[in-house]
Amino acid sequence: MKAKPHHHHHYNGNGGGGGGGNGSESSSSTSPSPPPSPRRHSSTLSHCRRKFRSKPISVVAGFLLLRRFLRLLVVLPLLYVSGLIMCVGPFSGLVGHTPLPGSVYRSHEMFELLWPHIQADNSTPIELSSVWRYRRKLKEQKPCPPSTAGLQLESPGPSVYLIVEVNGGLNQQRSAICNAVALAGLLNAILVIPNFEFHNVWRDPSTFGDIYDEDHFIATLEGHVKVVKELPEMVLERYDHSIANIPTLRVQAWAPVRYYKGEVYPILQRQGVIRIAPFANRLAMNVPPSIQHLRCLANYEALKFSSPISNLARKLVERMTEMSSRTGGKYVSIHLRFEEDMVAFSCCLYDGGEAENSEMNSIRQKGWGDKFKRKGRVTLPGLNRIDGKCPLTPLEVGMMLRGMGFDNSTSIYLASGKIYWAEKHLAPLLKMFPYLHTKESLATPDELAPFKGYSSRLAALDYTVCLSSEVFVTTQGGNFPHFLMGHRRFLNGGHAKTIIPDKRKLVVLLHDMSISWKDFKLEMEAMLTESDRKGKIIPRVKKFTKKSSVYSYPLPDCGCLQKHNSTRIDPSAHS
Repeated sequence: MKAKPHHHHHYNGNGGGGGGGNGSESSSSTSPSPPPSPRRHSSTLSHCRRKFRSKPISVVAGFLLLRRFLRLLVVLPLLYVSGLIMCVGPFSGLVGHTPLPGSVYRSHEMFELLWPHIQADNSTPIELSSVWRYRRKLKEQKPCPPSTAGLQLESPGPSVYLIVEVNGGLNQQRSAICNAVALAGLLNAILVIPNFEFHNVWRDPSTFGDIYDEDHFIATLEGHVKVVKELPEMVLERYDHSIANIPTLRVQAWAPVRYYKGEVYPILQRQGVIRIAPFANRLAMNVPPSIQHLRCLANYEALKFSSPISNLARKLVERMTEMSSRTGGKYVSIHLRFEEDMVAFSCCLYDGGEAENSEMNSIRQKGWGDKFKRKGRVTLPGLNRIDGKCPLTPLEVGMMLRGMGFDNSTSIYLASGKIYWAEKHLAPLLKMFPYLHTKESLATPDELAPFKGYSSRLAALDYTVCLSSEVFVTTQGGNFPHFLMGHRRFLNGGHAKTIIPDKRKLVVLLHDMSISWKDFKLEMEAMLTESDRKGKIIPRVKKFTKKSSVYSYPLPDCGCLQKHNSTRIDPSAHS
């Protein structure tokens, strides 16, 4: 690794909340491609050939066997995929195979079949105050690590500065900011308020100060990591007053501490300032506790939404609570990823027929060019659905929740962007849950006007309302639910209080036209119980991965920051 340089059941789909566009916000890495290998000289080739000829015959035979084995590794998966294509793909009708269970979208048929039974169901509904039964016994928290925990490689010298360029949607940016704070602490550097790159997907020109309270950020980190709004004049002079002139370091994703210690720190000491771009996931999750604490401090205390966002978000939470008087002020929030670009990117098919297929092809071509037409690329919608990779429709989410025991008196907050074919797809959800609200129905047009066209600011409103809900439902993954679940764990004694659908199981059940409403309910109740059980699980220490990070599982690392005397979430205190 080298260092180079949302009134009542009203829906308006113009919001850009819920976290962004095509799903690339999820934990995709923006690390650059490796440089091409240098061309070998003919003399080197000749030398290699001479060395090869001198090898014993047994080595050559072993090499040939390895080549045959590698060919089998390539051929066998292709044969397997070909067989699945015959079962699931367009040729299944020709060869007489029945589509695999769950491979075809039939949820709309299932809803029409079971709707009379859903309406006639007079069983006692679940109470929101008793959804979560599993409890985690909180351990006595250790004191927070000392604030001075960076690399003590040599005696303190002149001040050095760290500049990072962050990209992506709201929560990918959040991840980068927290990582930057940790890295600044590690390198004993002064952090310059991160710069937000404009992205063609989210198309949000917001700056750090538009989303977060800069002064609160700087003050909270004081004594841990020094943060400045801009580089000092004397440093800027060296680069003609242009940050673009500062050499950029290209760092591999998830770089470990030893890399920064050995490669980046010396450069920082020589130049006095370094710029790392892009900076999405450029620091490993496994870092010393004192550095991990800086991530926690940044995420749960320093990052507070700016006044325009936090003020409106507080009003939305208050209004949602008032709308939920039937259930003691408690409500369910759903992060729905059924925007047209998300549907297109998933390559899944629903009930729109050829018109839908043609429209999705057009959206894919416009958004991603020939990416989905490259030679050798096979798109299998049926397999995507079986594998749980297709975004759940509003209808599917509604049937799941009714099956779990939530009745039509439940208040629902829908966090989403513009729903694909909204009128059609939201109709069955509204039949099942008439008390459906969004930020567009809770806020007045004048209140929302300053947020229009700013996807990250709209997502911040959704984030806060979802954070305050009694039940959160995630439907597709990505950075938004991962960060939100972690934040909910931090505030709820270690429990995420989140429903995570088993989509592989759900699509099979929604494909079975013979299943009764009673049996479907039993399956959904079991799914809710499993979400409850998993909601309190903490991964083994030191086993963090990209998907099970300190941002998703903040305990025990961030436990010293918890305030256990708080019984209600204050949106103004948490972003």
